[in-house]
Amino acid sequence: MLFATAHPARHYRPAFASTDRAVQRFIADALQPTRQRACSIVQDDKSYTLSFDVPGVAKDQLAIDIEGNTVRIESREGAPRRYRAVYELPQDIDVASSEARLDNGVLTVKLGKLVPVSKATTLNVN
Repeated sequence: MLFATAHPARHYRPAFASTDRAVQRFIADALQPTRQRACSIVQDDKSYTLSFDVPGVAKDQLAIDIEGNTVRIESREGAPRRYRAVYELPQDIDVASSEARLDNGVLTVKLGKLVPVSKATTLNVN
């Protein structure tokens, strides 16, 4: 004897539906620019001083690149946290008088201002 059992109508959800939202969030986070960390910038006549928190990152895990008036600070591969920041300052930076220090998770970068040299030439009037 065969017994037929009636199954109530079922709504089947695709297996990937629950991960679809997670994938969308992952892609949105990956495409967003890196969030800027809070940074303190102070300037005086001779320098700019940038300081911000980088907890858990050692000094050998940070890279600071200076080109003209642009400063790039980022953590290297293998660092426990990811940091990346780019600052464009109004005046070129004197690399020789600049320094960086990491104390108790606070990175302080003191950037010397490059004094512009006048390239004016005097012409004689004939």
